[in-house]
Order: sequence, then C-alpha cells, then structure tokens
Amino acid sequence: MKRPSLFLFAVIAAGVLNAQQLPHFSQYMLNDYAENPAVGGTRPYFEATSINRYQWVGITDAPRTYLMTVSGPLKNEHFGVGGQLFTDITGPTRRTGFYLSYSYHMTITKDIKLSLGVDAGILQFTVDGSQIHLRDPGDNVLSSGLQSVVMPDFGFGAYLYNKDKWYVGFAAPQIMQNKIQFFDYMNSTTSVINRHYMLTAGYKYSINDYFAVQPTTVIRYVDPAPVQFDLGVRCIYKNMVWVGAAYRNLDAWVAMLGYTFRESLTLGYAYDFSTSNIANYNSGSHEVFMAIRFNHKPLDMK
Repeated sequence: MKRPSLFLFAVIAAGVLNAQQLPHFSQYMLNDYAENPAVGGTRPYFEATSINRYQWVGITDAPRTYLMTVSGPLKNEHFGVGGQLFTDITGPTRRTGFYLSYSYHMTITKDIKLSLGVDAGILQFTVDGSQIHLRDPGDNVLSSGLQSVVMPDFGFGAYLYNKDKWYVGFAAPQIMQNKIQFFDYMNSTTSVINRHYMLTAGYKYSINDYFAVQPTTVIRYVDPAPVQFDLGVRCIYKNMVWVGAAYRNLDAWVAMLGYTFRESLTLGYAYDFSTSNIANYNSGSHEVFMAIRFNHKPLDMK
C-alpha cells in the first residue's frame, strides 16, 4: 500500500486534532450529566435525553453532533448510574463515543450533598477517505475505504449541590490522553486525545410562586487552547415555560426557549448567532433538546 502524502496527513491531523475535541452544547444547563459523570443519580428520577446540534448551517461539512444519555439513582440513593452515546461529525471525520458511569453521593449537611463520579468507555475516530479529494490523483490511500482507530477512555467528576437551588461541578474527561495512530507503519505521532477541564455552576432564584431566574456558567480549558466560557440565564415560569440567553466567548450569542409538559417531557431549542469571522459564511447554529423523566421513585437495580 502506498503511504499517504504529507498533504493528506496534514488534512487528517487538522480534522482530528485542531477541531473541537469535545462537543459543546448551548443548552448545557439542561443536561449537565453529559459533561460530568458525578451528576448521575443526583435527582430522584431517571431521565433519558437527546440533543441534536447542527453547527454553522450553510457551510459544507459543518459539525453535526448527536447525543443520547440516560442517568438516575439506584434504590439506595447514595449511588447513581448512567450512560451516554454520541457521534460528532465534521466533514470526512467522525468521533463516536460510548460511556458508562457510576457515582457516589455523600451528605454534607441536611440540604447539601457532594457527589463523586467516574465514567469509562470507548472512543472511535474514523476518517472516510472516499470524501477526500487529493491534489495528487495517484495518492489514493484513503479513496477506497475507511481508516479508524478505537481506544479506551476514562473521566472523573465532582458535583456539590443543594437540591434544586444551586450546584458547582468539576469534571476532567479524557484522562488517559491516548495517542491517535491511523497507520501501523508510523512509529510515532503527535496526535493526542487531550485531557479537558470543565467547571460548571448554577443558581436558581425564586422571585415568587410563578417566576424563577437561573444564571449558569460552564468554563472549559484544554491546553494549549484559550479558556472558553459560557454565561447563561433562564427566566422560568411555573417550572414549565422558559426563555433564556447565553454568551460564549470567541464564538456566539445564544437564544433559548423551552417547555416542560406535566414534569415528564421537556423540549428545548437554542439558536446560536456567530460572533467570530465565520459569521460571514453561515446562518447560525441550531440545537434541539428533548428529555423524558420516568420512574420518579428510585429504581431497584439489583
């Protein structure tokens, strides 16, 4: 087999490494379990969620992300379990992951608890060579199929919370920092799954019996990229209808709205207005959220 040219390797490296390694979501406050395994089981019900994100609509091969999660408490409320499956697609590259999590909740005071959680799973990176058009037509190393690599992954999280009032969380996904090596004959590679650090916080302030305001934030850091943060706020009516806005530095303004039906079915939508130079080439980003709560009493998972 002919070895890939430096041009092709540069394309692969740029697509896999320099792109965003972990998907971000504008409605992060609706499913903080997706970013922190310690959140699993902190609420007295199981919840299944789905998020579909279509970024930078109008740009060919723009990122698309699909995420599904399930999490909740065991019969003994000191323990929680969960799982998530996601696919992140950008052009000819695809990142797929599957994780299972386990958390333990400790009582600090009557109203305050601390949860510690870990997750473990599998990551797969794939490059579809049939979607790559090379300048050198003789360099067809990827034109006839897929190149993929599979690796294990682990993450850790901590979550301090006061029921439905406030929370502060810390998560460190991709602890192992595995190397990505598509071709066996390459003895070394600089392609690495970087460890990320995320800090989240939120507070729900009840104005009266009808309205509440919830400011939230998430701060993300991965070396050597600059710190990225989201600042958001939701205005909630009777725990049923809400509107919100958020700002993501170096990226976008976000408008949000949502509705919860009978405390069981939640629907949300977010629209991102790009603020970077890429705004000249796209019509924004769309994000659709859905959650179903079931079995409000903890399940016996024996």
